[in-house]
Amino acid sequence: MAVSSEQIKDLRERTGAGMMDCKKALEENGGDIDKSVTYLREKGLAKAAKRAGRETGEGKVIAYIHGTGKTGVLVELNCETDFVANNEAFEALGKEIALQITAMNPLYVSEESIPKSEIDSEMSVQKTLLEQEGKKPEQIEKILPGKMKKYFEEICLIHQKSIRDNSKTINDLLQEAIAKFGENITVGRFSRFQVGGN
Repeated sequence: MAVSSEQIKDLRERTGAGMMDCKKALEENGGDIDKSVTYLREKGLAKAAKRAGRETGEGKVIAYIHGTGKTGVLVELNCETDFVANNEAFEALGKEIALQITAMNPLYVSEESIPKSEIDSEMSVQKTLLEQEGKKPEQIEKILPGKMKKYFEEICLIHQKSIRDNSKTINDLLQEAIAKFGENITVGRFSRFQVGGN
């Protein structure tokens, strides 16, 4: 079917995708804008998954000072090229992540950053609590992974739900950025400072 330039313009504004990609998406979805948005998002996220292993040697350290200056965050956001690192949308993503760190105080970027001894200790604590509740070993085996998942969601930045949109995690925001920029994007590390805090 033929699609109008107005439809292409509308879809580009909503997704940030290229003109030819928008035209193809509209043709594939009978001119339906909402279906085309979903189509482009799915294609972008599929491409993002392929980029996940690529080296991220560029990026920026982004600073955020909250409110009255009592809390501040430095976050290292990495990408593949200087071109993306100097993009305003990349910096905005860094600020968004810094705001998340300010509000939710994660301890680690991901579970890969947590020392094994800490994971083992938490697992042991959860096991003991379940035993005290009178759970049988086979029940504990089924319940424990869910308890650990919840623990990771609380202390790992990328598994936390976004404070602006709790239908998405920080990892979802990163995947969307990867799809948008066409480069792998990762959080290298972060530091959160609080007046009077440890």
